[in-house]
Amino acid sequence: MRLGVRMRLTKAGEYAIRCAMFLSFQGMDVVVSKKEIARCMDIPAQFLGKIAQQLARAGIIEIVQGSKGGYRLLVPSENLTMLDVVEAVIGEIYLNDCVVRPDSCDRISACSIHRVWETARDQLRETLRQANFKSILADKSCTIDLMEAMKRST
Repeated sequence: MRLGVRMRLTKAGEYAIRCAMFLSFQGMDVVVSKKEIARCMDIPAQFLGKIAQQLARAGIIEIVQGSKGGYRLLVPSENLTMLDVVEAVIGEIYLNDCVVRPDSCDRISACSIHRVWETARDQLRETLRQANFKSILADKSCTIDLMEAMKRST
């Protein structure tokens, strides 16, 4: 076993979650500047711009142009899930090629390993689907961290 090798969410997925959490905390009627989100959520501004484009294409946020521009949440936080956000940025989650591309494996129809990968993927997707941003923000540990970040950025 190689030490230090881990399966993890991409940086894009992680930053998209941070952006969605910040916008959910602000509410749907608030336009927040890219600079403020980047500063408060420790996201490189250039990377945030790319992520925002993907979130906008998915209908999760609106990109508002102009001097008072920024990003605005389009989906109510109780309807926005971690799965929506992650898959808007990285595409459908899969853990192994044979799950997303069955033709990549000749043994697919009889392979118990394929079924394990598929079950694990389905369970991960369901867990992320059940986690909406309203419930996440109801946990005060998230809002305390956000308020602290906002104080530091001003």
